[in-house]
Amino acid sequence: MDRISKTNYYLDIAQTVASRSTCLRRMYGAVIVKNDVIVSTGYCGAPRGRQNCCDIGYCQREKLNIPRFERYELCRSVHSEANAIIFAPHDLMIGATMYQSCIDASTGKLEGDIDSCHMCKRLIINAGIEAVVYRITPTEYRTALITDWIASDDSIKK
Repeated sequence: MDRISKTNYYLDIAQTVASRSTCLRRMYGAVIVKNDVIVSTGYCGAPRGRQNCCDIGYCQREKLNIPRFERYELCRSVHSEANAIIFAPHDLMIGATMYQSCIDASTGKLEGDIDSCHMCKRLIINAGIEAVVYRITPTEYRTALITDWIASDDSIKK
């Protein structure tokens, strides 16, 4: 029997979580795992009680033609990484791994060229997470070690 790897198992879950995202550009999903136990999940969406981009019918960053990795303060959403961290107990994030997947909202296809924004990288560092695994294709991924982000301050700039 062929079984998928644990890494792709958690990335599949992150991709399913991404399908709950309300972003009109890119639908991200994040899963925090420690000791082979899912600690928390998160997807992109407006803060509680506020309208989502999918509800108001437009993305402010898209409307202003703002490129990736710029002007996130104009985004209505709380990012998937931030939501996963917000809902996780702090002690269970220390030494954990975050798995992340992204779907292009306009095509419904997997987006393989992804990274966390500089604000989310700061949150991940402070949460004590050890690594982030980013899905590239249904079977390929890359791993970012958080110690590398800490060692090179330029890594949290885009």
